[in-house]
Amino acid sequence: MLIDSHAHLDMEEFDKDREDVIDRAGSGGLSRIITVGVDLDSSLAAVAIAQKYDIIYAAIGCHPHNANEFNPQVLDKLGGTASDSKVVAWGEIGLDFYRRHSSPEEQSGVFSRQLEIAAELGLPVIIHDREAHDNVLTILKRMGKGERKGVIHCFSGDIDLAMAFIELGYYISIPGTVTYKNASQVKKVAYSIPLESMLIETDAPFLAPVPKRGKRNEPFFVSFTAREIARLRNIEFELFAEQTSKNTKTLFDIP
Repeated sequence: MLIDSHAHLDMEEFDKDREDVIDRAGSGGLSRIITVGVDLDSSLAAVAIAQKYDIIYAAIGCHPHNANEFNPQVLDKLGGTASDSKVVAWGEIGLDFYRRHSSPEEQSGVFSRQLEIAAELGLPVIIHDREAHDNVLTILKRMGKGERKGVIHCFSGDIDLAMAFIELGYYISIPGTVTYKNASQVKKVAYSIPLESMLIETDAPFLAPVPKRGKRNEPFFVSFTAREIARLRNIEFELFAEQTSKNTKTLFDIP
């Protein structure tokens, strides 16, 4: 059984067939899906979806694109939601210096504050890192080493960066881009890092893997990603699925 460690099932792309999407995932071999919020509204929606479906769990938080919306009122509402039994992580949080919807300084402050909150609540974090590798690594180093406390979602760095995050106690999540013909860097990471440090994800509705590239992504498609990584590593698909699912359950403390 596989687990999609990162999807956005609350998004409007799923409004017409959300239940069918979830049914396809369950009947297609997925045991769990983590649906991830990016702001207050989407976090609340993620929790509502998780409450409705047994196989779904939720993460709550403020994405760097929305850092300028993060305020004490938002924090209070998110914090109040964190106690829900289906909330298993704080995220999606981090830095995005590609689009810069908020300034780097504002993003860094909100990221650091949310890391502190997650630590206080005992929740692992789901981290967004786009063209901000050094900054994310520096901020995480301040948190120190320790037990597994989060995942670098949709990893886009090189093997040295991946190992630096792993050394700090973070998992690396590989998305569907690993199936793309010219994605040599992520293929190398997927081949090289310890299997015990890897999660897999769709980031649905984005980044659909081959042979679904260009279409709306959905959790069931994580199987294409899993099969490609198992092929790269020359291991049995079942072994790969078992270990990455175990990793995901360990990180998010889910059955």
